[in-house]
Amino acid sequence: MLDSWGGVTIAYRKRLVDSPSYRLNHEEVEKALEEGISFSECLSPVAVEVDEYGHASTLRLAKQILGEDGKWTAGGKVALPARSIFMAAGTQPNTILAREDPEGFHLDGRYFQAIDENGAPVTPEKSAAKPSAARVLMSKTANGRFMSFFGDLHPSYFGNVVKAMGSAKQGYPVVSRVLEAIEPAAGDSREAFIAALNRELRPTVERVERLTPTIIEVVLRAPQAAAKFQPGQFYRLQNYETRALTADGTTLAMEGVALTGAWVDRQAGLISVIVLEMGGSSSLCRFLKPGEPVVLMGPTGMPTEIPSDETVLLAGGGLGNAVLFSIGQAMRAAGSRVLYFAGYKAMQDRYKIEEIERAADTIVWCSDEGPGFETTRPQDRSFVGNIVEAMRAYASGELGEQAIAFTDVDRIVAIGSDRMMAAVALARHDVLEPFLKEHHFAIGSINSPMQCMMKEICAQCLQPHIDPKTGERSYVFSCFNQDQPLDEVDWAGLSARLRQNSVQEKLKAQWIARCIGKIESGEALRPAG
Repeated sequence: MLDSWGGVTIAYRKRLVDSPSYRLNHEEVEKALEEGISFSECLSPVAVEVDEYGHASTLRLAKQILGEDGKWTAGGKVALPARSIFMAAGTQPNTILAREDPEGFHLDGRYFQAIDENGAPVTPEKSAAKPSAARVLMSKTANGRFMSFFGDLHPSYFGNVVKAMGSAKQGYPVVSRVLEAIEPAAGDSREAFIAALNRELRPTVERVERLTPTIIEVVLRAPQAAAKFQPGQFYRLQNYETRALTADGTTLAMEGVALTGAWVDRQAGLISVIVLEMGGSSSLCRFLKPGEPVVLMGPTGMPTEIPSDETVLLAGGGLGNAVLFSIGQAMRAAGSRVLYFAGYKAMQDRYKIEEIERAADTIVWCSDEGPGFETTRPQDRSFVGNIVEAMRAYASGELGEQAIAFTDVDRIVAIGSDRMMAAVALARHDVLEPFLKEHHFAIGSINSPMQCMMKEICAQCLQPHIDPKTGERSYVFSCFNQDQPLDEVDWAGLSARLRQNSVQEKLKAQWIARCIGKIESGEALRPAG
């Protein structure tokens, strides 16, 4: 779909009758025509041309003609001016759970296997917006707990938002019945059971602490989310709109912010997330109050692989160091030796020193500005310069005796800005190559723009890869597995993805900064309760 220079919206597709909206809900097509949307059929996109600013200017399409033999043939080219291009990728049921836990979740074709309230397999009515029976259960554990599924995951309700909403309306009585059937533990009442669910599943703010002028730590009480965390995973944090501050007529409701778990205290049910205030929603985290309920999704993403009996080099840039707290500690606990390069732009940017020391056998503290950090352990080193320069200086012996030999490194894990990780990726084949094992393994935590963070759903986090041997291009969902081989990441593509919303982000940051000024002057309002 594209918005032409004349302001006309055109939807193009192979044939209108191939459109899911036509086959599943023709009213959508009717309403689109009423709103002035034109449909141009039998066109297939070939290329997007950009102007001198790198913005879309023209969409080139190939015309297709259906012959009498039923085969499609080329029918020339079409060029349409376009400054906004939206691609409809279609809907597919997301069955990642069956790949991650094949014993607990089973498939019935493209969808999850539905079961009845006794746990027996059943077959839901397909493509039925109002099936005679809402078969919304898909898994039952040994202790009688069920997992349910709705919307596009379900063969009855997939296809559009209205049917997804209908699935919840029809399915909630089933969920209520199975909850009613759960027998509380001995000595517990049903009220105590519900209260326990609230304690485990309703996250609240424990405290907010400033670590540096631009970095804060938010500690959350969320027992279930803390219990399931593994190093490298992340969460999605939001405040509630009804509890958000209001300034200048703006309700300061946060968008979902992806934040990696720095540490968890499973016994106390606490999670720490580190926030870099970059304007926008991240700058609103400091106004969260102890006891305030929040929305916390996760943990999500793939846990970082924790090797045993290896020599691992961790490279953390700025906020990336928060991600490496738990990773480094887990690697040491597994029997690996950890050589840690902790990089910062300014001296004031360093935080959580003791946590980093617990995550590493040897640390090289790097700062872009002098005079450099003082070390507190005899095996650690300090360096003024960027992280690649520090690696070269350490590897070449310029920083003195190596407590862990650079030439022993089996694995590199780099987490930081895209520029920092790209520099490490390049240096491995350049200035660092003489000091590294030929067959070492190197990954980076590639956090491209994210929206839903629900693993292969919205494609906002889609990240291109380029095979270093064949040049073949492929795509991965970063929110499914953020740890990606450094040699395969398309760094130019990642940089462009991170800049794609820069204008909106700058405008939003300016407005929120203005609203924050109102808050700090006492002019903002906080809803009661």
